[in-house]
Amino acid sequence: MNASEKTPVSVLIPTRNEARNIGACLDAVAWAGEVIVFDSNSTDATTDIAGEKGAAIVAREFDNFSDHKNWALENIGFQFDWVLIVDADERVTPELAAEIAAAIDDPGAHQGFFIARKNIFGGKWIRHAGMYPDWQLRLVRRDRARYEARIVHEHMVVDGPVGHLKSPFVHYDYKGIERYIERHNTYSSLESVEAHRYLNGTDAADGAHIAKGGPERRRRLKQFAYRWLPFRPLFVFVWMYVVKLGFLDGKWGLRYCILRAVYEFQIELKLEELAGENSPLAEKYREDLDR
Repeated sequence: MNASEKTPVSVLIPTRNEARNIGACLDAVAWAGEVIVFDSNSTDATTDIAGEKGAAIVAREFDNFSDHKNWALENIGFQFDWVLIVDADERVTPELAAEIAAAIDDPGAHQGFFIARKNIFGGKWIRHAGMYPDWQLRLVRRDRARYEARIVHEHMVVDGPVGHLKSPFVHYDYKGIERYIERHNTYSSLESVEAHRYLNGTDAADGAHIAKGGPERRRRLKQFAYRWLPFRPLFVFVWMYVVKLGFLDGKWGLRYCILRAVYEFQIELKLEELAGENSPLAEKYREDLDR
């Protein structure tokens, strides 16, 4: 495909040690007019693979999820008005690529588009448990969108109306269960910091300006649960596995729902620890707690 046939969209791929994933991710966005790997000082072959496949590489030391990606939106000189943000463990299907091309060719009043995400866990699509469609606001006009000030599980804030595309992209992490557990240990620490800030009235990013849709609804439910819901980990398991039919996804559905409940339990324990101003967790995240 020559340059004149490519879709006029800039693809931004944030990375950190994604050598196992980046090649397949880049192959899946080869239709885009510009592809930028936004790397956080990887120590593996991530940037070597990206360079071999012709992607541009921009490096920046990671600080937190929202500030990092906002820096990219504000400082990278994108060739095109529309930016598609894709994680290295996500794949854009040909059907989605075609729909993206049509959407930016005739966006109407839309300043961004939600894309559904199919989450693959243990090689199986988690179709139930409230995990599909997992709406992600990833296709945006670069001058009309920024991430909310949140250190983890940040959502996009868009100045203007947003639409929804029909074709999903696929979220498939090839790095295994050990990496999954390590990553969610970190995420639970960061989420506990955000929950602590919310419960103590210091969280300015309360979700009020998140584009309408799945993310806003999940944020409101999460905030309600942090403040009022006892036995939240158990509730999350019952909600996902029974009410949202996670049991229909077989053994991997069960495992996924258990891990999500464990994740909530980690947040509970870490919230309790953060109540102590001199606790190890509070000392580690002092700067984030005081933002």
